[in-house]
Amino acid sequence: MNPSARAYVPFVSVDAMMGLVHRIGLTQVLTGIADYIQADFLRWPQFDKTPRVAAHSPEGVIELMPTSDGKLYAFKYVNGHPKNMKNGMQTVMAFGLLADVDNGAPVLLTEMTLLTALRTAAMSALAARHLARPDARCMAIIGNGAQCEFQAVAFQAICGIDAVRLYDIDPAATAKAMRNLQGTGLRVTSCNSVEEAVEGADIVTTCTADKANATILTDNHVGAGLHINAVGGDCPGKTELHRDILERAQIFVEYPPQTRIEGEIQQLPEDYPVTELWEVMAGDRTGRRDERAITLFDSVGFAIEDFSALRYIKDQMQAAGIEAQLDLLADPDDPRDLFGMLQRAAPERAA
Repeated sequence: MNPSARAYVPFVSVDAMMGLVHRIGLTQVLTGIADYIQADFLRWPQFDKTPRVAAHSPEGVIELMPTSDGKLYAFKYVNGHPKNMKNGMQTVMAFGLLADVDNGAPVLLTEMTLLTALRTAAMSALAARHLARPDARCMAIIGNGAQCEFQAVAFQAICGIDAVRLYDIDPAATAKAMRNLQGTGLRVTSCNSVEEAVEGADIVTTCTADKANATILTDNHVGAGLHINAVGGDCPGKTELHRDILERAQIFVEYPPQTRIEGEIQQLPEDYPVTELWEVMAGDRTGRRDERAITLFDSVGFAIEDFSALRYIKDQMQAAGIEAQLDLLADPDDPRDLFGMLQRAAPERAA
């Protein structure tokens, strides 16, 4: 086989992803991914949908997240191992693939550790744009780990937030976030407790990492008109909100069969009424009832959001003329002769 005729797959490494974000601009990437998610949510019925396939262990979880719109197929491999941080590793690591449904050929393979952080923040802010009060300007972020700064910048770009109040049980995490958010134009305040952080906030994001039925927010923390963006509860046995909050709030979800297993609503009966966010975007269901309503986006992350992020990166790669290719696919000259391709690749033996 002629090596130059191989079927290479477009590939985005971590370095290439970082370069692409800096070339486009972080806020432009966040708003771009949000636009792609919104466009795909507006055609929600076209997608194959299934709860992600999860392999749980005492240490964490490894998941596959597949979906297809009939033209493109996507999946993401992602883990969640909260104890990794103690060993200097990311708690969440991911990669993803986009393929052509007609022939099964991959058309993009990319890192998705950074991309997942970007799409999670974009999805959070997009949901808040539909559910929070239009005059919301101050947000609290409880849990100041890897997702924190992405959330802050996304809400600034997409929702017009100009003040952020930070709290984490680890002061070093808050100090890290304070440093990273310098120069963004946000007014950032370090707080000493959850109560201090949520005081005066219009939006509260919870994004803690521990795999536990925790109570990060209690009912007395939640006043009229608040929007809650619950990001951290994303697997069975992991929650962040007291049940009393759920019973007071209008609850919005991505895909109920998955959220009832993994989200805050795992605390509620299986038939407890919730609203699918895509229906609000499409104008088929009401979002926030009034200014005093408490809205809750019970975010667990769904495969269509990753599909949207992969589409976005593919389009930006092509626009930027990035040519990184990966020799991933065996492609013999005769499709029936895979064995012959292997044999012809054998090194010549010395006489």
